[in-house]
Amino acid sequence: MGIEAMKLNEIRNNSGAHKHKHKVGRGSSSGLGKTSGRGVKGAKARTGTKVYGFEGGQMPLHMRMPKRGFNNIFGNDFSEVNLNRIQKAIDDKRLKAGEKITEDVLRKAGLAHKSRDGVRLLGKGSITAKIDIEVAGVSAGAKAAVEKAGGSVTTTFVKKVYLNKKGEPGKRQKRRSDAEAKRISRNGHA
Repeated sequence: MGIEAMKLNEIRNNSGAHKHKHKVGRGSSSGLGKTSGRGVKGAKARTGTKVYGFEGGQMPLHMRMPKRGFNNIFGNDFSEVNLNRIQKAIDDKRLKAGEKITEDVLRKAGLAHKSRDGVRLLGKGSITAKIDIEVAGVSAGAKAAVEKAGGSVTTTFVKKVYLNKKGEPGKRQKRRSDAEAKRISRNGHA
């Protein structure tokens, strides 16, 4: 048995290799004539138009659902770490108690995720190791617990001051600074 000779009239693509495009607007008998399968008139009959979420005039789902809360764009974004997790990391040898613990060290140890304003230390759990830690913020309970264990806490976060068009602090910042000055004058210290 030899190799059969190929005939020119038998050359064709493999099945499924070429998909025929629908020819639209070629008469009503084709099923895609006149309006070419687009219905009639209006924005959706035109090219490049999609109305996402439009439900034919019915109240759309995203408007029917109840809304909860809001996203404060001026709020602080801290990654929170509790004392018990730091103590566990020291026990597991992921952190060294003798060295200074910074936000980068906490992230490398897998205790804190990336955040816009840094890491805040919270007081859940207890700590027995003597640590020197530098974070953006700290709760009063956490600071007391670290100092009780013989360690120290340094905070680095300073709240941003948003300026108005004239380059001056806005009304909210003025109210804050006035309240702070009043508190200092009442207590006699910062």
